[in-house]
Amino acid sequence: MNILVINAGSSSLKYQLLNPETQEVLAKGLCERIGIDGKFTYKPAGKEAIKEADVAMPTHSEAIQAVLNALVDEKNGVIGSMKEIDAVGHRVVHGGEKFAKSVLITDEVMAAIEECNPLAPLHNPANIIGIKACQDLMPGTPMVAVFDTAFHQTMPPVAYTYALPYEYYTQDKVRRYGFHGTSHKYVAGRAAAMLGKPIEELKLISCHLGNGSSVTAVDGGKSVDTSMGFTPLAGLPMGTRAGDIDAGILEYLMNKYNMDIKEMLNVLNKKSGVQGISGVSSDFRDLEKAKAEGNQRAALALDVFHYSVKKLIGSYAAVMGGVDAVIFTAGVGENGAGDRKAIVSGLEFMGIKIDDEKNGKRGEEIDISAEGATVRTLVIPTNEELMIAMDTAAIVTG
Repeated sequence: MNILVINAGSSSLKYQLLNPETQEVLAKGLCERIGIDGKFTYKPAGKEAIKEADVAMPTHSEAIQAVLNALVDEKNGVIGSMKEIDAVGHRVVHGGEKFAKSVLITDEVMAAIEECNPLAPLHNPANIIGIKACQDLMPGTPMVAVFDTAFHQTMPPVAYTYALPYEYYTQDKVRRYGFHGTSHKYVAGRAAAMLGKPIEELKLISCHLGNGSSVTAVDGGKSVDTSMGFTPLAGLPMGTRAGDIDAGILEYLMNKYNMDIKEMLNVLNKKSGVQGISGVSSDFRDLEKAKAEGNQRAALALDVFHYSVKKLIGSYAAVMGGVDAVIFTAGVGENGAGDRKAIVSGLEFMGIKIDDEKNGKRGEEIDISAEGATVRTLVIPTNEELMIAMDTAAIVTG
């Protein structure tokens, strides 16, 4: 079965064609600057990539058409015809409380996704544009929506309820939703396979660490708490996002510097996090280099990040009444040996201890636990596209 995975942004579109059963990626690429000057990247398996070719893409429809043309191209194509695409899996950022799992896209589902637009105004409308473009160009091909928020719909009210007047929840749906759900779900499943135990028997803490970061408590295969909240701005300090912050600070700074809420949110989303603390970069590799050169603010930014992750690991172990394994994934989680070591340092009392030599490995699936550790520490590269394809195939085949 071949699944085309689509992740549509406002002016970009990522795609992969893959087989979820064999996990083979037949082709992947990116459409950028849609509506501007159109840049098209295409990488078929085993062949040279076509990088940033100029392709007219006034809308997402032309971008999707460029993808389909490339996939069936006589010279560089990987399938004989579009009939070999069995289904399309669409990443949709926000499903609100309406969707606790992936679903086949119908008119009713599209209407429900559109109702969630106010919860993710930068993402959901773009996701919808990608869906409609595929529907127009691929009539009759099953389309499935896979939601970033769905995995976290198993959180109990005690975890998702904010201490605000309750009508803000009942009337306005203000609650913790959580994100990165596809990634957390994928690595939790891989962790169970690595440990050789049913996921229903495991208590896992998944640390998705990168420019955007979140930590999730997974008890018996279900998300029971997560660090991101009503929006992806909450939780850990990230590349440029502030994470959890005293709301009173907003009023103080807005009054002092005569900022409106739009300007304040720009500061919180794009000028804060480790970049804001360090004044150097949002890239953790740059921070490590600056720290090695004696930059104290870069060192502080890293310390604040590591401290925040450590606190969540401890609190989520408390929530679940124990933990069997801690998982590191995403760009920093998979490649940052120093970050992993700093985060777990001091958690030996919980049974967490890593082997320095194993921890030196980068970007591969590995158990980095030291001998005698009673809680496993796993590094698992995430694969959200494969998870989307697997969910899509499961929905289509019933």
